Amino acid sequence: MSDAIRPQPGILEIALYEGGKATVAGVSNVVKLSSNENPFGCSDRVKEAYQRAVHSLHRYPSTDHAALRGAIAEVHGMDAARVICGVGSDEVLEWLAQAYAGPRDEVVFTEHGFLMYRLLAHAVGATPVQVAERERVIDVDAILAACNTRTKLVFLANPNNPTGTMISPAEVQRLAESLPRQAILVLDGAYAEYVEGFDAGLALVEARQNVVMTRTFSKIYGLGGLRIGWGYGPKHIIDVLNRIRQPFNLSTAQLDAAEAAVLDQDWVVKCRSENARMRGWLANALAEHGVPSDVSSANFILARFANPAEAEACDAHLQSQGLIVRRVAGYGLPHCLRITIGDEASCRRIAHAVAQFKAAGAAPVARAPEDVAE
Repeated sequence: MSDAIRPQPGILEIALYEGGKATVAGVSNVVKLSSNENPFGCSDRVKEAYQRAVHSLHRYPSTDHAALRGAIAEVHGMDAARVICGVGSDEVLEWLAQAYAGPRDEVVFTEHGFLMYRLLAHAVGATPVQVAERERVIDVDAILAACNTRTKLVFLANPNNPTGTMISPAEVQRLAESLPRQAILVLDGAYAEYVEGFDAGLALVEARQNVVMTRTFSKIYGLGGLRIGWGYGPKHIIDVLNRIRQPFNLSTAQLDAAEAAVLDQDWVVKCRSENARMRGWLANALAEHGVPSDVSSANFILARFANPAEAEACDAHLQSQGLIVRRVAGYGLPHCLRITIGDEASCRRIAHAVAQFKAAGAAPVARAPEDVAE
């Protein structure tokens, strides 16, 4: 590297992000449960919209995303003018960091929060501030204790990834009300649709000037391969973000597919119900074999083992069976494995393989899903 050519401060502090593993050497027909993807994919209405989009690929897409913003606003009961769409919710989070944080500023997040929060802070030269959780649950008092006059952004995933745990709307409100006046609370709702009746902080956004929420089409809508997300916030913040948003950041195919997805709420209900059914079953099945997990509100569970060595050994055994889950040592949880909730066949395979690992096939047989309460 030339001594005269240097990146901005903080960028070389970024460790390259590694997505969930998708292959195992020498093993075919693997089941990927490492990236929290919807095992049922997207709905037929979305597929049809995507196929129709091929006829207009020679045209530039809409720059204002009006149709998609309108559909999002219609479904969630919000002001379309305050919706902003990005390449996944990650891009919206990136805009917030670019617009509101920089050198000598601080960005706060919790110890088991999404790894991107630290990366975004470094990318803009801000100081990342990691706050302890309490038994893998966000601690509002600890966050407030870490805030000061330099705090510009507080990132909060609720439900959290990779723990799957949640805090109550009342606790989120207390946090928003108690932040320093210059700080923005960013509510990352990537898994919000998996919680029935949850507004992901919408009421708080409507009531305050310091709260922004983000959502994604990558999880329950089954569009991880297209990378589409959105944010909603006070007009003064959304106006700033639109000034740095690239005008053609989303393609026609992305826009059309996402619009069809958000309008197909029957698909969301079906996927949420099936996820809850198998999530409860898998958590109980693993607990019966000595592998506990916290109550999850997302589409994964965080399986806890006795120590890091056992977690790594179990992961190796699962891979030998063609089952790919996610090690989460990078999240400060080396003794855990994050397991995406797949379809029933995949969940049964995971339970069987963990039983083999723990007790060489001697563990009790897990009950059928129909016998386990959600």
